[in-house]
Amino acid sequence: MRSIRVRILAIVLTLAVVGVGAWQLLPDDSADAEPIVVGTSDVVTSLDPAGAYDAGSWGVFSNVYQTLLTYQLGSTEPVPDAAEECSFTSDEAVEYVCTLREGLKFPSGREMNAEDVKYSFERVVAIDSEVGPASLFTTLESVKADGDEVTFRLSSPDATFPFKVATGAGAIVDSTLYPEKELRGGNKADGTGPYRLASYKEGKEAVLEPNPDYRGAVEEKPAPVTLRYFHDSESLDKAWKAGRIDVASRQLPPDTIAGLSTTDPDYRVSESSGSTTNNLVLNVQDGSPLADTSVRKAMAWMIDREKIAAKVMQGSVEPLYSLIPAGFTGHNTAFFDAFPERDPGKARELLQQAGVQTPVRIELGFPRTGAREQEAYELKEQLEEGGLFLVQLEGREWADFQKQYAQGKFDAYTVGWIADYPDADNFSAVLIGTDNGMKNGFSDKRIDELILQSQSFGERVRAVRTFEEIQRRTAEHVPMIPLWQRKEYTVTSKDVGGGQYLSDGTGVYRLWRLGWL
Repeated sequence: MRSIRVRILAIVLTLAVVGVGAWQLLPDDSADAEPIVVGTSDVVTSLDPAGAYDAGSWGVFSNVYQTLLTYQLGSTEPVPDAAEECSFTSDEAVEYVCTLREGLKFPSGREMNAEDVKYSFERVVAIDSEVGPASLFTTLESVKADGDEVTFRLSSPDATFPFKVATGAGAIVDSTLYPEKELRGGNKADGTGPYRLASYKEGKEAVLEPNPDYRGAVEEKPAPVTLRYFHDSESLDKAWKAGRIDVASRQLPPDTIAGLSTTDPDYRVSESSGSTTNNLVLNVQDGSPLADTSVRKAMAWMIDREKIAAKVMQGSVEPLYSLIPAGFTGHNTAFFDAFPERDPGKARELLQQAGVQTPVRIELGFPRTGAREQEAYELKEQLEEGGLFLVQLEGREWADFQKQYAQGKFDAYTVGWIADYPDADNFSAVLIGTDNGMKNGFSDKRIDELILQSQSFGERVRAVRTFEEIQRRTAEHVPMIPLWQRKEYTVTSKDVGGGQYLSDGTGVYRLWRLGWL
């Protein structure tokens, strides 16, 4: 997915066992508690699920909207939320049917129905926002609503479709309030999630209040939460150290993370089990100097991941040599096998053999935040060594950066990726398939065939060899260069519990698990 932590000793994670099919009405007195203030450097691109594919926006979606399915803490299998039940109608995995839960109400008081679900999925695909999540639904052929049932017809077998239904792309909106062919503007979000959006100030804060009409998989009684947004990780760090926020989540600076201690009595530190990756995406479209595979391979020979991890990220990340990060089924080291160590000599030889005039001039885009800006300068230094490349850095604020890379404005750009769902498919189809979410113009017929093949396996372990081949072929074509992976850390004050439950790599941001101690 989309925007974007050194291992900390002896972190104890306690997993709560939660009933899958349970629902409850949340008591009104929960709204009387003092709000827990959560700080983040994430950016909200849009409050409309059809117009955003980034961690900041989906952090709001997880709490304000409902999806047919969701993930319970510690589980990688989606369970019913707005749905009563969902299943494929056959082993072919081309027809998926969900029965809607009764009594779900939008803030207006109108009851959600199957037509709202159909409408929500169809508008994501129809709007196809350049920074939206439509790329998740490449196998979705049609949606039909009949009574309380919703039937999804797929163009090819896709065992990963339930995972995608459980993401922010599957958020269900009120069909009477969200335009069919364009994004909804303004500062409102109307969903049936465990929270209601009481108010929103773009770039500043989102005030969330418990939804008394919520029915779904969440059993906890949530405390009111205020999400406070900071321009960069350094501003977030200052607010945390000044005691102006109760929770710091996504993302403190690398040196702050490196200095955290689990023995400090003044705060609590937790580590998520999910992985965030960072990639150097290469624009392969006509007109870009990186349309030439030889130039892309030469860039791969110039990158020193270990130096980036140690110098820029203060040892808080691990070098990454594959499309799929460690910890996910199908991970291998395809880029290490192809480019085992930094070698400017081989880069020069490649360019000479291809008849490429040097220096190759490229524009490198990056989101303008502290660590990411430092990383861009480090990449520039590495690429320019020996005069093979001449790099012009182009830093942008997140919203502009996201739109401009989607429009092909940069030759290369660094993009962080947080898993939308706990499957290796989220690090292959969405990143390198035709019409992928990275918008770099890459397309390869064989990789597309392999992606479809990987999606056909209901038993995901059977897709391992396919994922390995996808990664080997990616290293041959180099549409992107993996840089590093890290875990996500959350720090809370000593008075707040539940920080360890906020994020677990499933794409769900569980603000309702936070509570005063």
